[in-house]
Amino acid sequence: MHKRLPEFLKRPIIDTETTRNVRQILRVNCLSTVCENARCPNKNECYTKNTATFLIMGNVCTRNCRYCNIACEKPKPLDELEPFHIAKAVKELGLKYSVITSVTRDDLLDGGAEHFAKCVKEIRKLIPECKIEILTPDFKGDRNSLDTIISAHPDVFNHNIETVEELFKIARPQAVYERSLKVLEYVKKNSNILTKSGMMIGLGESFEQIERTLCDLRNVGCDILTIGQYIQPSKQHLPVEKYYEPREYEKLQHLAEKIGFKHHQIGPLVRSSYRAAELV
Repeated sequence: MHKRLPEFLKRPIIDTETTRNVRQILRVNCLSTVCENARCPNKNECYTKNTATFLIMGNVCTRNCRYCNIACEKPKPLDELEPFHIAKAVKELGLKYSVITSVTRDDLLDGGAEHFAKCVKEIRKLIPECKIEILTPDFKGDRNSLDTIISAHPDVFNHNIETVEELFKIARPQAVYERSLKVLEYVKKNSNILTKSGMMIGLGESFEQIERTLCDLRNVGCDILTIGQYIQPSKQHLPVEKYYEPREYEKLQHLAEKIGFKHHQIGPLVRSSYRAAELV
């Protein structure tokens, strides 16, 4: 049975000169955002603040995660000018903190690590004072790819665990829980880059499973945590098993602090890059 979206998860549509300006800058630079492609509920709030989360390497994915609105299709070749256009948009938006994520590109030998690195380098070249957070796929755990990312030295390396281990086969059939943990651990052990991870709740996990996941993240040195409610993008995606009440998020906040997360964003509408600059 379809669960009705609670009122506290609904967001108004906002159309202002600022939001139109953000859309225009993205359109002129031929850029995609995860805000649009993943149907993020915070899109309008972020656009009113003159910011967006850039989605690189196309807007179709080589994996078919059953919670994600991004289509799984054969991707196009990389746009070699995209890193420059990303940097140009960051400058035009006047960003002091930029967030770049991507689709998963298992078709590429390095999973797109070099493309991420080029984006970081172009932003540093054009706006050296801008902080950079990247939210990456797992690169199949390839250490050469992770070394490429480390060499580019973003300020924050984000890789989402997404859900509890017991739900990986249902929600993320092409991903591996332990591999995601090892990706975060490798970056933490081989750099001084802040590491970050996030998960969505409402897919049928238990409180004990959430607690175990947070402990696993802290055990690999993860610095920053985000937790938010899963919202079903369409009837073809995994159904919502539970809408967490606001008081339950308070319980999760206390849990995160008890486990050792000094920096966390936990709430119904929290997403990986939501108010990212405030956490650093």
